Amino acid sequence: MENYTVILDPNSKSQTHNILRQVLEFFMVLCLSFYLYFIRGILKVFFSTACVRENARYILFAHMLFSDTLYLVLSIFLHFTATYLVLIPVPICYILVTVSSTTFKVTPYNLAVMSLERYTAICFPLRHAELSNRLSANVAIVLIWVVGLLPNFVDFIFLSSSVDKSYFSLSLKCSRQQITITAAQNNIRFFTHTFTFSTVGLIIIVTYIKIMMVALSIDSNKSASKAGKTVMLHAVQLMLCMLAFSYTLTEMYLRAYVEFMPVLNFAFLMCLPRFLSPLIYGIRDEVFRNYINKFLLCNALKINSGVNSTEHAH
Repeated sequence: MENYTVILDPNSKSQTHNILRQVLEFFMVLCLSFYLYFIRGILKVFFSTACVRENARYILFAHMLFSDTLYLVLSIFLHFTATYLVLIPVPICYILVTVSSTTFKVTPYNLAVMSLERYTAICFPLRHAELSNRLSANVAIVLIWVVGLLPNFVDFIFLSSSVDKSYFSLSLKCSRQQITITAAQNNIRFFTHTFTFSTVGLIIIVTYIKIMMVALSIDSNKSASKAGKTVMLHAVQLMLCMLAFSYTLTEMYLRAYVEFMPVLNFAFLMCLPRFLSPLIYGIRDEVFRNYINKFLLCNALKINSGVNSTEHAH
């Protein structure tokens, strides 16, 4: 009886794992579809409204949407190619992983700049128009990408100096682990993530304290209080991004108990926070909230008209 059980268990677990993996993958694709549909509406508001399009805060928010969307699409694409053993040439794989890892860092940097923008609006109101405009937002976005890409450039130098030229003619299952050859690459990645999230966290804390000091010094200053809440929201967004770092711990301690832990981690620790972060900010913002209310109202009217027309037909 014991031998019979041992023979059946692996097949049963494997079948259960495959079903749950497919359910989670369907959930990810469904969330991505909704996310893209929602983002399309928000970007439509951004590009069609002149005052929004010229506002540095909204430019940075639109940039964050672009970065998160790129991260999600690439991450889910790489997940499917790795899961279903689709081999990708090393140069293309390295570019995809580089863009994915860069967008992972770009969002925290963007949150830091958005917090600084709120800080200048409240603490330096007379210079806000000078410091926070379309040009400064575009310059900040360029600097964000330069800082985000720099570690990957160093990583490429270490990689290319550690492998033969023939390595770049290979095709492999594309993932970060497959193109990490040296210990130096792991050290670069660890230092970069530590620097990124500690620096951004410090900026958010300092700007929040400064803004709330202004809010407390003038009891009626509602704009300062609102800006403080916005910066706190950025802190929540940063913590959502940092959930990805618990990936390693959960894999280390829970994989023995949950066979499909890698897929579970990818869905709930890496993808779901990125789905939620910009949506939370978009729903809270008055301009985009008005669009969302109109969108929901129009859909409700369409549904009601569809139901009424069906009833009349009967």
